[in-house]
Amino acid sequence: MSATVTTKGQVTIPKPVRDFLGIVPGTRVDFQRAANGTVVLTRADEVRPASRFSKLRGHAGEGLSTDAIMALTRGDA
Repeated sequence: MSATVTTKGQVTIPKPVRDFLGIVPGTRVDFQRAANGTVVLTRADEVRPASRFSKLRGHAGEGLSTDAIMALTRGDA
């Protein structure tokens, strides 16, 4: 992805990058120079959007007791 710098030095952050970082109007960002000379854009508040895997985490409910699971595996249920 690329962007064009305006005469005022402004750049529009591409939408896929804004979506990935969770950047909305008013979000502060940092620019950091990496050891290899590249520049990295990060959110200043370091809040990361939930990954697709973390969105899957959770609890499905109470679940079965150990006795109930054992009864099911033995065919007693």
